[in-house]
Amino acid sequence: MSSIDPHQRQRDPSLTRPQDTLLSNMGLPHRKSFFPLGFAVDILTNRLEVLTAAETSFGHRELQHSKTNLEIRIGVSESKSTQSPPLPTRRQYNHLYSMMADIDNQALLDLRTGSNFVWLSTAALKDELYLRHNFLEKVVFLLLGASVVTDIHAGCVSKRGKGILLCGDSGAGKSTLAYACARAGWTYTSDDTCYLINDSVTPRVAGHSHKLRFRPEARTLFPELQSRAITRLMEGKPSIEVSSSDLCLPVSHEVDVSAIVYLRRSRSSRAALVPLPRGSATRLMSDELFSAGEIRIKHQRVLERLREVATFELHYESLDQALFALEGLASAL
Repeated sequence: MSSIDPHQRQRDPSLTRPQDTLLSNMGLPHRKSFFPLGFAVDILTNRLEVLTAAETSFGHRELQHSKTNLEIRIGVSESKSTQSPPLPTRRQYNHLYSMMADIDNQALLDLRTGSNFVWLSTAALKDELYLRHNFLEKVVFLLLGASVVTDIHAGCVSKRGKGILLCGDSGAGKSTLAYACARAGWTYTSDDTCYLINDSVTPRVAGHSHKLRFRPEARTLFPELQSRAITRLMEGKPSIEVSSSDLCLPVSHEVDVSAIVYLRRSRSSRAALVPLPRGSATRLMSDELFSAGEIRIKHQRVLERLREVATFELHYESLDQALFALEGLASAL
């Protein structure tokens, strides 16, 4: 059997060892700490562009909670393609999670231990929005969601420190109502996704208070959005992303939850705030959980903390109606 002289391999890089094709020894010399949702996360990579994108996604927060010891490893290999990879397909089996865009762009996560690796090509770096929304942010929030927070499909605004979660199906108006409240002087925490802090004594949520995302039709409701560009964000949905600082909004990264409101928007609806039975929010949010296996069981236990929070259903047609009803609720809390 013939063999290759090690010195010959050093002279000719094309003569690689079979195991080198696994990229298992990829060096990750660049490292930086970020604090998404106030939790410490270290990102290790071989390309500075990854850290630049991470700064855009997470650079607005400082350390607020205990260290997670979470490290995200992202290795980038060269690609001749100039087009962004396709949107990744996600799969989960118990605590094992995969994201697969194509053969060169994929991620594997162990949600139980936090072990992870993201393999990307330089093609994925050419579109920072693609990199941030489909891999970088997704991986970070999945791992935080498996360890220190429970994500829920809700916006959040507050008045005098009393947080109100705005829940409902896609299209119910969570983002537009959260922004309308902020324009009217409320404090903004999130427009569509909140994170229940697992070890908080009282129900408390964190949110992406630094930004808002709207559907394109929101430009007809708010004149200040008409000049904003429409971009393709996570999962390919056209959206308008705006910094809350650009809109001069009062914000809070976190707030205690004092009430939960499910939005029911429909034409010819008369404004009505209807109390829901005790435990309604826990049941509805448990049904909406995207997690599976032991992680889902953990999230369901955390959601039990919302069982005693006053929960309502808000029937409305116009934003003015909804605002008036929420003002009354905030005064009663």
